[in-house]
Amino acid sequence: MRMTKEKKVSWRTSTPAGTSTQVSATLDRGSQIDYLYLTFDTTLPAPNFRTAAGLAIPKSPDLSRYVDPLRWPRARKNTMVAISCVATLFTAYTAGAYSPPIDLIAAELQTTHEIALLGVTTFCLGFAYAPMVLAPFSEINGRYPVFAAAGVVFTVFQAACGLVTTVPGMLLARFFKGVGGSVFSTMVGGVISDLYDKEARNTPMALFSGSVLVGTGLGPLISSIIVEASAPNSQTWKWVFWHQVIVDFLVGVAVVVLFKESRGSVVLSKKAKALNKWYEELEDKGFIGVWVQENPTPVFHPGQNCEKQRLGSLPPGASPKGLKLQRIRWTTIEDEKRGSIMTMISTSLTRPFHFLFTEPIVFFFSLWVSFAWAVLYLTFGSVPLVFRRQYGFTTQQSGYVFGAMIVGSILATVLGVLQENVVKHRNWQGTSTGSSSDSDADVIEPSSHGLWVFIRRRFPAESPESRLYFTCFLGVLLPIGLYLFGFSAEPSTHWIVPTIGVALATAGIYYVYLATFNYLADTYQAYASSALAAQSFCRNILGGVFPLVTTLLFTNLGEDAAGGLLGAIATILAVVPWVLVLFGEKIRRRSKYAVALEKPT
Repeated sequence: MRMTKEKKVSWRTSTPAGTSTQVSATLDRGSQIDYLYLTFDTTLPAPNFRTAAGLAIPKSPDLSRYVDPLRWPRARKNTMVAISCVATLFTAYTAGAYSPPIDLIAAELQTTHEIALLGVTTFCLGFAYAPMVLAPFSEINGRYPVFAAAGVVFTVFQAACGLVTTVPGMLLARFFKGVGGSVFSTMVGGVISDLYDKEARNTPMALFSGSVLVGTGLGPLISSIIVEASAPNSQTWKWVFWHQVIVDFLVGVAVVVLFKESRGSVVLSKKAKALNKWYEELEDKGFIGVWVQENPTPVFHPGQNCEKQRLGSLPPGASPKGLKLQRIRWTTIEDEKRGSIMTMISTSLTRPFHFLFTEPIVFFFSLWVSFAWAVLYLTFGSVPLVFRRQYGFTTQQSGYVFGAMIVGSILATVLGVLQENVVKHRNWQGTSTGSSSDSDADVIEPSSHGLWVFIRRRFPAESPESRLYFTCFLGVLLPIGLYLFGFSAEPSTHWIVPTIGVALATAGIYYVYLATFNYLADTYQAYASSALAAQSFCRNILGGVFPLVTTLLFTNLGEDAAGGLLGAIATILAVVPWVLVLFGEKIRRRSKYAVALEKPT
């Protein structure tokens, strides 16, 4: 922008802007340029085609490419969610598939079992740190380049895991595998927020959360079968890595081909650049200026689909009454507010920790979900260990136990999708059905029963805490599953009982995970990325540490004491959603960042 010659005019959607000094009906390339703010709903002015009649008009840009992602057709949104969930599933798959061949990996690298397990830790470190740099990058440059690059990194370093012959090589390959995989896990929540508003976000978030846990169970299940089928002294077990390379490559291709830019501010910025480029082409041909309303109040029509608007001139012979000829260029509020990439990375690296230690909601949710995530990673080592010691299971048989995680995840996902419909029930919402034009017989009033009145007052459906109502009850499946797994794992009890414990614990982890994402996103809104980054960092760090202590925990304490200890911790942490449901309003009012629900009058 040539600020020395051009005057910047703010054209906002909420307040009047300054008035341009250029009101002449004749303009040239030396005339002043005014910069106006563009939104997805801005009515685009007609170019001035009168002064250069008969000349070839440069082709107008295809604005259908720059539709607000919130208004995308359902089919496109479903495709985006499907790609994101599949990519997330195989990211989680990678995390679990590494553990079954761990002794073979240790032998290949000529190291110990414990050192080889550090591959899980470095994978989690990549998961924890990468989003703090990549997330702000995606805010500026968009989701697509980050996702596409992550697909390449994810595949290349999966192949490296099968080729390296040294411990440092394996640990580095696993770290960068985690860097690539982190995009397909931690940033999918951002993609869903790009595509859906709060009211419609639960179902895609439920599917995303389910894909994480299904992949976590599927990885060790398939990997165990490959390891068991490997002949002694052969390299067949490396197909644990090679089959993932093939699948990851296919997923990467799907991302590159089918994934579309979903970051609204980036799409709008590209639209502004496309229009500005067209204006330059028009001026090169002699079509100077556009017809803008004399009234400085912005021309803004909410709900109008501007992308389908024809970019043409005024009708022949029409009078430009109420219009003025003006040279303009478009910019966006986000482009002007956006800081440098280094500033955003600095904020991304520091603000999550500020939230972690100053926001009680973020701290306790991070503690809760981190423990749940640590338990999830604990299963990679505890399930084979316990079922081998107590029931004499082979590696493959132990792998089948992870099928319980898949079953538990699928059932939890179904309930996670349906629970939103319960909260939206008319008696809970306190709204009637039908329209004002309906007859009285057609209008169904919400129930005035004392129970529904009590629920609406004490547990309002519009409150951010509505995301926690079901988790208060279903989140206890985590401690129940841990108790059942620990106390029933003995030869005198059928193996199906601790397997059911695994399924229940997985379902509990699912509800903790879903509630954390939904509640922090609703509560912190503009600061949600920092709040979510804090919990993501904590859960991945703890998830990387727990597999290292699995053998010591279950060997020294025994199955019953280890299960009892973990169950007791989970029981204490299950109080977190109850506290927020009962006192969340007061807690949020004390925060400088969290939203506060105004009580209905």
